[in-house]
Amino acid sequence: MVSPAKRRKLNSSSETSPTPARNLDFFFRKQTQNSSAGQLRKDEQNVEVATGDSESTDEQLARKLQAQWDQELASSSVASHTSEADGVLESSSLADKGNFQLNKETSLNYESRIASNSKADSKHRVLHERPKSETLSLQSTSSEEDTITANIPFDESPLRFKPANYVAGLQGLWTAEGGNASYALLTRCFVLVNSTQSRIKIVDTLVNLLRVIIEGDPSSLLPTVWLATNSISPPYISLELGLGGSAISKALKTICGLDGRTLKTLYDKVGDAGDVAFEAKKRQSFTLRKPKPLTIKGVYQSLVKIANTQGTGSGEIKQSIVNKLLQDARGPEESRYIVRTLCQHLRIGAVKTTMLIALSRAFLLSRPPNADFLLKSQEELVKLKKEALAEVWVRPEEIVKACFAKRPNYNDLIPVLLEVGVCDELLVKCGLTLHIPLRPMLGSITRDLSEMLTKLQGRDFTCEYKYDGQRAQVHCDARGKVSIFSRHLELMTDKYPDLVALIPKIRGDEVSSFIMEGEVVAVDKESGELKTFQTLSNRARKDVAIGNVKVAVCLFAFDLMYLNGEPLLDRAFRERRELLRSLFTEVPNQFTSVKSIDATSLDSETVLEFFKSATDAKCEGIMVKILDNLPNPKLDEEAEKDLLKHESPAKSGKGKKKVDKEIEPEKKSRRKALLATYEPDKRLDSWLKVKKDYSTTFDTLDLIPIAGWHGQGRKAKFWSPVLLAVRNEETGSLEAVCKCISGFTDTFYKANKDFYAEGGEHVLGGKPGYVEYEGGYPPDVWFEPQEVWEMAFADITISPTYTAAIGLVSEEKGLSLRFPRFLKKRDDKSIEEASTNHFLAGLWRKQEERASAPQEIKREDDGDE
Repeated sequence: MVSPAKRRKLNSSSETSPTPARNLDFFFRKQTQNSSAGQLRKDEQNVEVATGDSESTDEQLARKLQAQWDQELASSSVASHTSEADGVLESSSLADKGNFQLNKETSLNYESRIASNSKADSKHRVLHERPKSETLSLQSTSSEEDTITANIPFDESPLRFKPANYVAGLQGLWTAEGGNASYALLTRCFVLVNSTQSRIKIVDTLVNLLRVIIEGDPSSLLPTVWLATNSISPPYISLELGLGGSAISKALKTICGLDGRTLKTLYDKVGDAGDVAFEAKKRQSFTLRKPKPLTIKGVYQSLVKIANTQGTGSGEIKQSIVNKLLQDARGPEESRYIVRTLCQHLRIGAVKTTMLIALSRAFLLSRPPNADFLLKSQEELVKLKKEALAEVWVRPEEIVKACFAKRPNYNDLIPVLLEVGVCDELLVKCGLTLHIPLRPMLGSITRDLSEMLTKLQGRDFTCEYKYDGQRAQVHCDARGKVSIFSRHLELMTDKYPDLVALIPKIRGDEVSSFIMEGEVVAVDKESGELKTFQTLSNRARKDVAIGNVKVAVCLFAFDLMYLNGEPLLDRAFRERRELLRSLFTEVPNQFTSVKSIDATSLDSETVLEFFKSATDAKCEGIMVKILDNLPNPKLDEEAEKDLLKHESPAKSGKGKKKVDKEIEPEKKSRRKALLATYEPDKRLDSWLKVKKDYSTTFDTLDLIPIAGWHGQGRKAKFWSPVLLAVRNEETGSLEAVCKCISGFTDTFYKANKDFYAEGGEHVLGGKPGYVEYEGGYPPDVWFEPQEVWEMAFADITISPTYTAAIGLVSEEKGLSLRFPRFLKKRDDKSIEEASTNHFLAGLWRKQEERASAPQEIKREDDGDE
């Protein structure tokens, strides 16, 4: 059979075609040859109405045919399929019902008409050419190339970027597609951001995207920010997509025509669901169905709908929304980022801080059409030197960050920014508010007590027990409504009904409203003995009835940020602590202040003893906090004397002057600002934490790496986590003790993956018989045991999953490590010298002895506190 392409070439030649051209009338006459002449004429008139005058242009005819096909598909009255012989789409319907049938002869007649029509040109012939898949199609699944969006230089310097050059063209494009900013614009930004590791470039690209949205479609700014920050709501509002991997897999299979085996092969190759979608979309064949362009608003609203869909049939509804998003995604890149958004793993590096910086700069350079706040001149800014420009940026950045730290919700921040821009008024309108959690202040890590004492020379500070519990932020208003939030701002009021009932008892008469921070710790209800975090984690998380509480807790309060309608963030910690202790009533074993001592850098022995008492009492370590904003003058003098004492003695008067000159800059650098105020969402040296797993004086273990799993996201090419084991000297087996993902550098990851390469000499074909591991999901690869790694850890815990030391501390359970962290390879040790199960069990017993012994000491010390 001659192919359609060849047949068109013959018909367009100068020779006379042996087969006369057949028009649509011939086709319909053939289909109704058994009908009456009157009925035939009626059918022909229907065809003329459907297809137009015989003198219509080829493009008009094609469009009308396409419209008719779309109508038939929508009404589900036509059953179509692709012929294996010549790839012509056939449709079955009755001519006397006003429908028409497209079969092989129709296709030939239509193609002949295109070839013989004097008005046909090369453009029309290309329009009607069959795709390679031999599916008759007048348009592909992808829309015409969006040259405006594709060529916007978002990665250009914001000082030279002119949104006005693109906004008019984009608005015309958006109007044709529904009126709102297209998702293609966001995808263009994601692609550019993902192509660089430069933080400056990432910020610049986001700034320019935000400026185009601010000037072109301000109503799309809020969903743009949510999507770019890989979320749809603040943490304290429970709005989770609740999508499993199966929903995305089904959508890829349905939309892209993949089978399970191909999907798994692609995932094993690229290691990221978004990259799988990218590859699958590239392979997708053309169809007649044209995707509806996605908008930023539409994508965000779809995600919210997924999150809000619950109850019977919710799975099918969510699946249909996912399918629709993937179906309407134009091109591989949109598909990639739609899937990554659905997986909640965008991987573009636009973290919260980056977005806040980008917002502050965008609103200094652009404003929505109806706003009148002042802007910075790009022409003036571009003339500034780097240092001067940084000074221009810093204040607006601080304002936006401070607002978001006190009220971490873009739904509150973005509308105010659109109204007033970045100014001091923003701080007032987005201030601290009851029942909206502020982001907690964080402590800097110190490796040991000597480092901490060095940092705080000349300052009065307090040392507090760092309890092994859950950080809680408690809000209470004048009406008695209580909200409790976690460190990560998640609402957990329902988890602690006993704390909610406790609030009226602890609130003094002079307290109407407050925001308090403390640590919720599992305790023995009668004795008040502290229990481990593992005990607290056994408590139910949702809908806990107060009568069903089995794990008693105590709230150890350590800060007060809001009192009787007034924020206390700018007050010194000594003052905030005094208000907390004087205005709230202690309830034994349920509510109290954290145990603490006040000290200075000269009280090293006292601090060391306190640190030991904290770790012995099942605490993680201690928190050290500056009490006052200003240094203590007397301590300053002592610090100076101590500094001079450690300097090399001067050999002459001239040398002494030189030493003094060298000391002066040291003094200035050491006297950097350490404020005692509460700084939300900041990690400062005014709060220091010394945890027992950071201390160099605590035990470590020498473990053997025995297996690994494929990493996720950025670590997809590496082994992460890694399974580690101790030796059993009696049986010669290796007993799994923990997985580790902490302490590794990228350089180490690469070297480790090369050493334990799949199919290499250091990798086994399966689980060896001498390894004992009964965990859930099996490792992707088993290592040949030959290395020893030194590991730090916080605690040793009893575990139902790991087999290490099973039978030595429990007949049914083994031991595991809490917060394991890689320190270094022990090249000086062979696997025969690795830690044993008996050594691990001995460390656990020593830990338990330390935990039980100090209870007597604690009761003796109670009278001194």
